[in-house]
Amino acid sequence: MRPLAINLGLLGMVAGLAVAGLLLGESSLSADQFVLALTDPSSGAHEVVFNIRLPRTVAALVVGAALGLAGAVMQGLLRNPLADPGVLGVSGGAGLGAALAISLGLAASPGLIEVSAMAAALGVGALLTVIASRFREPEALILFGVALSAFLGALTSLVFNFAPSPVALSEVFSWLLGSVANRDWDDIVRQLPALGLGICLCGYAARGLAMLTLGEETAALSGLPMTRLRAAAVAGASLLTGASVAMAGIVGFVGLAAPHLVRAATGGDPGRVLLPSALTGAVLLALADIAARVIPTDVELKLGVMTALFGAPLFAAIAWRAARSWRG
Repeated sequence: MRPLAINLGLLGMVAGLAVAGLLLGESSLSADQFVLALTDPSSGAHEVVFNIRLPRTVAALVVGAALGLAGAVMQGLLRNPLADPGVLGVSGGAGLGAALAISLGLAASPGLIEVSAMAAALGVGALLTVIASRFREPEALILFGVALSAFLGALTSLVFNFAPSPVALSEVFSWLLGSVANRDWDDIVRQLPALGLGICLCGYAARGLAMLTLGEETAALSGLPMTRLRAAAVAGASLLTGASVAMAGIVGFVGLAAPHLVRAATGGDPGRVLLPSALTGAVLLALADIAARVIPTDVELKLGVMTALFGAPLFAAIAWRAARSWRG
């Protein structure tokens, strides 16, 4: 299948899910109410569709696309099919920053939780960028990332232990589970600079990712600025992941599964798989968010829970198929 056909098909799915995000929700709206939403900005239906459902749908699509792209970049850079945006500790750093902000009582100030999460993610990303520029071996970066992720997880556990009140503890736990509910346009706009810069860096690094498939020695002799391209890949993925966590909390499996779903159809080229992975990530997270809305529960399921419930079996099926092909 040609990449153009794949991308157009995925774009169609994204558009369909965007419409579904406006139509579906905890409260059902009739056809007359949707007409009213389009024609009367002062109506309650307009408030529900354009100020509640639309920002939430856009946030889910943006976060899913960012995680899918970051996952594809990480898997291409590390040449490891199990790499995802959280493997290097960026998600853990952003989660720690948000947890600290909530525990310190900063949640009352709009945007401070997101700023804290993004600042922590940038700090981790800067450290990883330095490591990536000094060590060419992907194993070194993976091991360092795993150690850093474990350390940041331990610090987040300390925040749980020293939470000043049960209310703060509940808020930290709820935020870390991930959600795009109650997101507004300001929440999305605040992350656009980081997302835009992350996309540009990942696009710049794409030619280096393709060259790495030929091996480290070939890449070093290619004439490309591989050190700079590696640093750009790490920095871009870190920015995308940090902005995603700042907007929606920690959401797993999207960055891990999205590249696997489209890699075979794109020929396995790490550069050509970036856009389809981003679109697939948007599709996966939009589906998870719609499922979280419509599943009848007393308390709406968190987005991180939904992606784990559906993502784990999906990835297991992908792994099973890959294992059978290797054996064959």
